Amino acid sequence: MTIKNAGTVIVEKPVLKILYQDEYLVAVDKPAGLFVHRSFMDKDEIYFALQLLRDQIGQYVYPLHRLDRPTSGVLLFALTQEVARTMGLAFSERKIQKTYYALTRGHLLGEGLIDYPLKEKLDDLGDKNVSRDKEAQSASTNYQSVAIASLPLPLGKYSSVRYSLIKCQPQTGRRHQIRRHLAHLHHPIIGDINYGDNKQNPFFGEHFGFKRLMLIAKQVSFLHPVTAQPVTIEAEFDSQWQQVFSEFDW
Repeated sequence: MTIKNAGTVIVEKPVLKILYQDEYLVAVDKPAGLFVHRSFMDKDEIYFALQLLRDQIGQYVYPLHRLDRPTSGVLLFALTQEVARTMGLAFSERKIQKTYYALTRGHLLGEGLIDYPLKEKLDDLGDKNVSRDKEAQSASTNYQSVAIASLPLPLGKYSSVRYSLIKCQPQTGRRHQIRRHLAHLHHPIIGDINYGDNKQNPFFGEHFGFKRLMLIAKQVSFLHPVTAQPVTIEAEFDSQWQQVFSEFDW
């Protein structure tokens, strides 16, 4: 939200929606466009999820995983170093189940496992000293088609545009894994400027009136690191997702 005052644009400090909190863990609903923490890419940014949450609850937090800046949804933090270590081990041992939903180009039907190794994505500045000759890493993602839709509007050589809502559960944690795996299937995520469709993305933005990556970290499930009880944390589809669902009659 922005407020204009005497020609100056003042950015109002965001308040993160807390989805879950106890004395050991806290989870928020990260909006699309917000960095998790400071990095070399954020020189023009003012707010970050880690700092916002720390100030909001009044204590230090330890990020347990990452979400790309354009991805929205469940973001989990530990409140102690010990819990952070325990949960970090659970993530590395693939004991945390993460469920995403993506809106993709075209009609992707059925379900399956995308088992497609990925070369590590490196940043020109942040990873300038990292070897570029590393072999591709194993990467696997389960996917399931949830719904499909078409709009009778021409685009390029096609008389209509088609979309799919895809449920994805990554089994590994490679950078941009879901985005790259769906692009590998020739069904890239709408709004993906790195791996997406340079005709579909502008069309979607003009038609719906907003531009963003249509990928949400919908749910995270795990055994609590202290109580050993099952925990499931879920984010709601926001108003832009609901706008799409309404038009597609989903």
